[in-house]
Amino acid sequence: MSKLTASEIKAFIPSRDYATSKAFYRDMGFTLASDMGDVAYFHLGDCSFLLQDFYQAALADNFMMHLLVEDAAAWHAALSKADLVGKYGVRLSALEEQPWGMLDFTITDPSGVLWRIGQNT
Repeated sequence: MSKLTASEIKAFIPSRDYATSKAFYRDMGFTLASDMGDVAYFHLGDCSFLLQDFYQAALADNFMMHLLVEDAAAWHAALSKADLVGKYGVRLSALEEQPWGMLDFTITDPSGVLWRIGQNT
């Protein structure tokens, strides 16, 4: 049997309001690389995801993304400065040292998707 390989994995993130979610992710620092009208491709460095013009509350409320970064404090400061909470009505938690060896925080997107952004300590 030959060795199996893979080059990328992307999640399809739901959006309640597609235009608002696209703006949120651009303001969060992601680059909108393409938009096919019902699926948009976002990336930042080697990290990427697909935003879909599809919403189901049960899916969005239970959807979580984890973004591993080099400097969680810088990310938290940048997202706070961008005023995503004021612009989009999202939640941004405090930066916390976690018992599992990470410094992290959470932010929800406009559809309720939870992002955990952290760095290894």
